[in-house]
Amino acid sequence: MKSIRFVSAVALLVVSLCPALAADPVFPPGSRVGLTPLVGLVPAKTFTGFETDDHGVKVLVAELPPDAYGEVAKAFKAESSSVPGVKPATIETAAGTAYYTTETAMNDGVNVRRYSMIMPAETFSGYIAVQVPENAGKIYTDQAIRQMFASAVVRKQVPVDEQLAQLPFKVTDLADFKNVRTLGAGAAVILADNDEATGFEGAPFMIMGLIGNTPAQPEDRDRFAQEIARTIPGIRGARLTMSEPIRIDSMPGFETRLDASDGKDNTPVTVVQWLRFGGPTVMRIIGIAPHDQWEKAFPRFRAVRDGIQMR
Repeated sequence: MKSIRFVSAVALLVVSLCPALAADPVFPPGSRVGLTPLVGLVPAKTFTGFETDDHGVKVLVAELPPDAYGEVAKAFKAESSSVPGVKPATIETAAGTAYYTTETAMNDGVNVRRYSMIMPAETFSGYIAVQVPENAGKIYTDQAIRQMFASAVVRKQVPVDEQLAQLPFKVTDLADFKNVRTLGAGAAVILADNDEATGFEGAPFMIMGLIGNTPAQPEDRDRFAQEIARTIPGIRGARLTMSEPIRIDSMPGFETRLDASDGKDNTPVTVVQWLRFGGPTVMRIIGIAPHDQWEKAFPRFRAVRDGIQMR
C-alpha cells in the first residue's frame, strides 16, 4: 500500500513539473501553422503565437517561403557536427519530418533556452520558435517543448472571414476572386483567381495594404506614386502610361498605371496602383492582369477598391 502511495505521489510530481498538452491543435488567428500549446500558454496579443501570462515564455508561429524547408533539410544532412552550443534534431509531425535546434542564449541579461523548428507544407514552410527563460526551465523542459513541436500541424486554407478579420481595414467586396491570402500577419492581403500552387500570375490578382511613409506635401504625391509603383514586386520592364490625382471615397488619391511583364513566363500585364491619402498611413491598392484580361479585370479591381473601409 505504501509503495502505491509513493508511486502516485511521484506521478503527481512529474505531472506538476511537465505542463500537459491541451486536447486539440490551436491555430493562431490567420495562421496556417498550428500546434497544441502547453498548459499555461495563451494566444499572444502582440505577435502571432502563444505566450505565458507574464510574457516570459514565447512561442512564435510563422510561415516561410516554400524553399526554406528544403534548404534547412539539406544543411542538416550535409553537416555531421552541429554548430557549437546548438543542438540539431529531427522530429515527426503530422505534416512530415521537421528539423529543430536547441540552444542557450542571453536575452536582456537573462539566460534563455531557444528552440527553432521548420516543417514542410505544400506551398510554404511552417516555422515555430520558442523562448523559455531560465526561471521557467523546470516547467517548460526540453522534453515538453519537443512534445509540443510533435503536435504541430498545417492547414491548406484559413477561412476567409478569419483572414480578413486580421486586417487593419475592411474588404467588403471580394469581386468574385476565388482565393484570399493575408500576408505579414495581417499587414496586407492578396485576392486572386489563381492559387499559390499554380502561381498568382497568369490571371488577375490584387494586393492591398497600408504603408507608413507619406509624402510631406500634396504636390509630392505624383512623384511619390510613380516611385513606389516601380517597386511593385515581380514586375519587370515597367513603362508608365498614366499617373493622375483622383478622389477615392471622398479622400484624396492617386491612380498610376504601368505596362510591364510579370511572372516566370514574362507575361505582358497591365498594372494599376491606387493610393488613398489621409491620416498617418496610405492605403495602397494594386491590381495586375494580363493584357488580354484587363478589360474584364479592371471593373473588378475598382469594385474591391470602392468597398474598402478603414476600421
